[in-house]
Amino acid sequence: MILNYIWIGFILIAFVVACFQLIFNGNTEIFSTIIQSAFGSAKTGFEISLGLTGVLSLWLGIMKVGEKGGVIQVFARIVAPFFSKILPDVPKNHPALASIFMNVSANMLGLDNAATPMGLKAMKELQEINPDKETASNPMIMFLVLNTAGLCLIPISIMVYRAQLGAANPADVFLPILIATFVAAITGLITVAIRQKINLFNKTILGTIGGLIIFITAVVFLLSNLSKEQIAQYSSLTANLILFGIIVSFILMAVIKKVNVYESFIEGAKEGFQVAIGIIPYLIAILVAIGIFRASGSLDILTDGIRWLVVKVGLNPDFVDALPTAFMKPLSGSGARGMMVDAMTVHGPDSFVGRLSCIIQGSTDTTFYILAVYFGSVGVKNTRYALTAGLIADFMGILAAILLGYLFFH
Repeated sequence: MILNYIWIGFILIAFVVACFQLIFNGNTEIFSTIIQSAFGSAKTGFEISLGLTGVLSLWLGIMKVGEKGGVIQVFARIVAPFFSKILPDVPKNHPALASIFMNVSANMLGLDNAATPMGLKAMKELQEINPDKETASNPMIMFLVLNTAGLCLIPISIMVYRAQLGAANPADVFLPILIATFVAAITGLITVAIRQKINLFNKTILGTIGGLIIFITAVVFLLSNLSKEQIAQYSSLTANLILFGIIVSFILMAVIKKVNVYESFIEGAKEGFQVAIGIIPYLIAILVAIGIFRASGSLDILTDGIRWLVVKVGLNPDFVDALPTAFMKPLSGSGARGMMVDAMTVHGPDSFVGRLSCIIQGSTDTTFYILAVYFGSVGVKNTRYALTAGLIADFMGILAAILLGYLFFH
């Protein structure tokens, strides 16, 4: 229901702003620009879905092999103590727990192509135990909010963009990104836990969060002693080694259990193809609305208004030029990436704005995109408070990114 109002709001606001530009600014090309953006966004949505088809087929095929080989059940038992506390409505050792764990792990390693199929599989498994198929269940909301918070230990793609644009030290944003994304993830967890009356002071939950803090501290310490080239090299090697190791373990366990690996893979790959087809309309819908909103100039007006307000209250407005990345991040990953690159191109990769845009880009994930795709893949129409909780996590992650930007680079 909330996505319905958001979608309508994007279109109507864009129309009002476009009319204003035509009447008062004499911009006779504005509606042509908007229509071209709508068509372009629809094409982009289809191309993204088409690209996802192969990746989804691959990973859901691998997951099916793991499921029949018993590895998924092993993962479920390993993560059950923690996830059973934050997802109390999911039966013990349910396969969804393993899929959720693997999705979160892939996100932490920066493996977006692997994370999405695992996340969609988790949603399908959560939907199977959902009593109301058109309404988001509590476990679905907790999972998606943690997903939209986008906890990432290795923001390799951001460092690559910085290197390509000539940053003196592409990895200098690593630490603030890690802290900002951790703030977003903890905020999302606390927000949903309060709404669902989950006891966060449980020893298992506190121990897991404490262990994660120790792990992140150790990663920061180890990587802080490496050069930017070594960070990129070891991060990529570790992430892909773990990923390939998972694939090999799935296949070996299936062989040991005398499972027909090839047939199992084909079975899962067929499911991946169907999932990819199912998300096309949802993805196109959200990207078209975002494209129209952006093309109308609404985003620019919002940024200029904030700059005026910040100056009026006597605060430093330097961060405002990085806000387009913040506004686009919950809406579109590619759009936010474009804003980040534009900020580094215009202001320089080592400028305050350039660095801050990178921190914001890594601080959280694309909430609207994730909710539209994940809920759309299982036919959930009533998302309840998932969007609100996700945006709260986004806001805190972005606020932390801005404060950390001033702390580290201003």
